Amino acid sequence: QVQLVESGGGLVQAGESLKLSCAASGSIFSINTMGWYRQAPGKQRELVAGITRSGRTNYADSVNGRFTISRDNAKTTVYLQMNSLKPEDTAVYYCYSEHVVGLKYWGQGTQVTVSS
Repeated sequence: QVQLVESGGGLVQAGESLKLSCAASGSIFSINTMGWYRQAPGKQRELVAGITRSGRTNYADSVNGRFTISRDNAKTTVYLQMNSLKPEDTAVYYCYSEHVVGLKYWGQGTQVTVSS
């Protein structure tokens, strides 16, 4: 079992920045990948960014160049630095972890609202 606790969401204006954090606890030894999805009202949940145990990262085309995913040395906390935010980035952002046994865990979600 893994617990994921997110923080850092909020309300900002277009062009501003936010940094999300996600702290993992529990069976962290089995984590392969951590990252972020988001879900806007009326839309499907979509992958925003992920980082593997080896440090390989991937990003959605819509955020590439604006968002940066990173983690701490203990590999238990991941961060999502979001720059040049746009109103279309407004969504609930969910942290996730994928494990070697194929399990996937989710955080409770944090709201990011970008006003124009």
